[in-house]
Amino acid sequence: MATTVERLHSALSGADFPAQRDDLVRSAENANADADTIKELRGIPPESYGSLADVERAVSFASPESDHERAKRRGRHTKPGLAEQEKDVPEHPIVEELGENRGS
Repeated sequence: MATTVERLHSALSGADFPAQRDDLVRSAENANADADTIKELRGIPPESYGSLADVERAVSFASPESDHERAKRRGRHTKPGLAEQEKDVPEHPIVEELGENRGS
């Protein structure tokens, strides 16, 4: 079973951002987070996370979010200039792999 948004927020309430994955795991362990939440944090890519929203995008959640939770999460607009429905469009595979699109 994966974690929930509420448990993730509770586990990382004392975390300082930006933070590396290992720092987030330690913060969750210090907050006495449940095993599922710690397991999910250990499974995210080993990179620097600038905010709790960045961590949310990397973590798998237990069940599909309710409409209310999804709307609440989407309300934190991270891409200015895009329409609300276009925020969840995945990045192009070249950009994901290389970190940039080289004009192709």
